[in-house]
Amino acid sequence: MANDNKPNKKQRLNPYWIYGIIIIIFIGIQIFSGGFGGQTTATITPAKFFEFLRDKDVAKVEIVNQREAKVYLTQEAVQKEVHKKTKSDNFLPSITQTPNYVFEFGDLTVFQEKLDEIISENNLQGSTEVRFTTEDNMWGNFLISLLPFILIIGVWIFIMRRMSAGGAGGAGGQIFNIGKSKARLFDEKTDMKTSFKDVAGLEGAKEEVQEIVDFLRNPEKYTSLGGKIPKGALLVGPPGTGKTLLAKAVAGEAQVPFFSLSGSDFVEMFVGVGASRVRDLFKQAKEKSPAIIFIDEIDAIGRARGKSNFSGSNDERENTLNQLLTEMDGFGTNTNVIVLAATNRADILDKALMRAGRFDRQIFVDLPDVRERKEIFEVHLRPIKKSEDLDIEFLAKQTPGFSGADIANVCNEAALIAARKGKTAVGRQDFLDAVDRIVGGLEKKNKIITPDEKKAVAFHEAGHATISWLLEHAAPLVKVTIVPRGQSLGAAWYLPEERLIVRPEQMLDEMCATMGGRAAEKVIFDKISTGALSDLEKVTKQARAMVTIYGLSDKIGNITYYDSSGQTEYGFTKPYSEQTAELIDKEISRIIEEQYLRAVRILEENKDKLTLLAEELLEKEVIFKDNLEKIFGKRPFVKEEIA
Repeated sequence: MANDNKPNKKQRLNPYWIYGIIIIIFIGIQIFSGGFGGQTTATITPAKFFEFLRDKDVAKVEIVNQREAKVYLTQEAVQKEVHKKTKSDNFLPSITQTPNYVFEFGDLTVFQEKLDEIISENNLQGSTEVRFTTEDNMWGNFLISLLPFILIIGVWIFIMRRMSAGGAGGAGGQIFNIGKSKARLFDEKTDMKTSFKDVAGLEGAKEEVQEIVDFLRNPEKYTSLGGKIPKGALLVGPPGTGKTLLAKAVAGEAQVPFFSLSGSDFVEMFVGVGASRVRDLFKQAKEKSPAIIFIDEIDAIGRARGKSNFSGSNDERENTLNQLLTEMDGFGTNTNVIVLAATNRADILDKALMRAGRFDRQIFVDLPDVRERKEIFEVHLRPIKKSEDLDIEFLAKQTPGFSGADIANVCNEAALIAARKGKTAVGRQDFLDAVDRIVGGLEKKNKIITPDEKKAVAFHEAGHATISWLLEHAAPLVKVTIVPRGQSLGAAWYLPEERLIVRPEQMLDEMCATMGGRAAEKVIFDKISTGALSDLEKVTKQARAMVTIYGLSDKIGNITYYDSSGQTEYGFTKPYSEQTAELIDKEISRIIEEQYLRAVRILEENKDKLTLLAEELLEKEVIFKDNLEKIFGKRPFVKEEIA
């Protein structure tokens, strides 16, 4: 209570007092610019002045700045009744600087001629004085000179007030907060609603990040035994596998503040901004610890330093990376701040960023297998009205190599297709059409194609189907169509076996099936066409991989020219001699040609069946596995048929 009467040192001056002082200053300026004392000056017209001049009432005329006239009356004239209205109680003689009348005139030459004429006619040369003067309004000119500065100061005060009121999110604050972090803060009580139940599959990755959740919830459990909480975890995997979703689930489960931003948010055209944003980000995270910082696409700033930097344009990015390295290795282990980062290009990240003590863990988020795809389908099918007889396991088998994002797209596309057809529920065929739409593109049934081209396409696709049906290790056929879709005139859908390792005979069978299209054109028409472009591209990549990456060629030997770390950049040079390059080219060509001749031989032996299949394809435009069974019979070496 003793301090109640003490003035508050932080109390600011009332703004209304400031406005009052400004108004008083302006009034003072007006008074100073207009003169002092009792003002007795009246305004008249030039005609009235000339009338007073003829009556010899004017003692002096002062022409100011060639546009205004000040009239001083004689002492006798002041006593006249017509002039008494200009007299005040403290009237002084005309020698004072206060005129009795004032008026403005137009052209000075015309006014002076009229004035001289009246003075000459009334013999006023000795009694009426005419003086020309120039007056400067000192205060007015001073105010005018200060006006630009006043405007600049006013605008500055306005922006500063907007900045203080709106903070970093305000319109005015954006300029002054350019060095602040752009991270979006998700509050654990209101924003973070994602949990591990929303993340299907990824069992191995979830198991690793669950430990991070436990670190944030019960840090004493580990620190009491002398352990240290990990500083960072790097999520690595192909696009669409759920890295960002997994990080959100970690924040939702741990119930801690979650700072989310992209690696590109640190990059700015101004020097030093990226490093400043890194410092501000970690400062905010420390204040709200325990917390999680999630940097998506960290390769935007985490690329290896000193590579391909001939122009010095990457200096700012490298400075940002240096600051990130310092912050991750600098803040104490007891701050309970964990950094999560995601990238699909871990091979180009800087080695200093990957070392233990910064990113202590690397969590690989791979493409889901068939069991995990089933779980992902179950998650994305929750909001969709699906038919009761829909087999989710069948859908999982029909989507090999699909990521979580691809499966979400399939479910959405199937719902759109069903709605387009006017259905009340999404069925099995809608999902199959959605897969075809995503893999092959939109059907173009109205595409103009000649009968000869259609026949060539039919035999080309029938050649693929025949070879894949007759070879043991080729992928089993699902369906074949000659309806143009996307950029292709026809397509064949296969269901490849999900293998963790691939043997040479499996790769060769797949290459032979791929060359079956061109081989069919050669067998039937004794001609080849440009329709096998995508096939040639595929087999060339496979053959090159066999020779230069996997070491599956007898002539090259057990050697690879592949650098999985991505730290080697060959540029215009190759990691082998010209003689080896020539040998590699010959080996690639030999492998492809052998599989092409093998496909030609198989099709010649089954030419009649190939023709029947092509004719049925021309008639129906779309054929399935059942059609091949009628012509070729069942595949005896297939362990499990796809329903």
